[in-house]
Amino acid sequence: MKKPQFEKGYFYHIYNRGVEKRTIFGDNFDYFRFIHDLYEFNDSAPAGKFSVKRSSEVQPPKIRSKKVRDILVKIHCFCLMPNHYHLLLEQVRDGGIIQFMKKIGTGYSMYFNEKYDRVGPLFQGRFKAIFIEEESYLTHLSRYIHLNPAELIESHWKETGIKNWQRTNRFLDSYRWSSYPDYIGKNNFPSVITKEFISALITSNTRNQPQSYKEFTQEWLAKDIYKISDIILE
Repeated sequence: MKKPQFEKGYFYHIYNRGVEKRTIFGDNFDYFRFIHDLYEFNDSAPAGKFSVKRSSEVQPPKIRSKKVRDILVKIHCFCLMPNHYHLLLEQVRDGGIIQFMKKIGTGYSMYFNEKYDRVGPLFQGRFKAIFIEEESYLTHLSRYIHLNPAELIESHWKETGIKNWQRTNRFLDSYRWSSYPDYIGKNNFPSVITKEFISALITSNTRNQPQSYKEFTQEWLAKDIYKISDIILE
């Protein structure tokens, strides 16, 4: 897939999966590590020794929210699945997305290969990216990204819709490896993401944004996937 020309102030759907669709998150610590990387590497400064440090024997890393950073991108949404990830990024510096994703791909792969005693590429080539041309796509794409974990309990939700919203809501609310909990008012990984812009597209009432976003997510229908079929990279 040919990459778009990344420009400041524009939004992009970024996606990649494990080589041969292999698992890229083997345990909870791997998820924590990748989310920490989303914070740590979102900085114009060099990545430093953390990118190659093996940390599997210690507690999951914490996000150092007080660190002063010169960020490369705004992370509006993310979701990590056992063998792939989705990011909704806005570039804020020239070359920011390329620099950020290079750090992520190299740093996490080196960590993963050392931890699991493996060699070779971890991801299926370079990351995939699609330019989001219309503002209306942003909210629908954010909803799609946040609904991805439903696949773990309703494998055909993309084709047939959500059959059991009560169970799905409970699952999504407690699925930590996503920015969705932050969007519905929980402090999950607030230092990693910028949620205000997309939340405001749902409603301008800041007090009602968490509930409005949750209701918006629950309005998903099977046919909605066709509205964004050209930007979801599936």
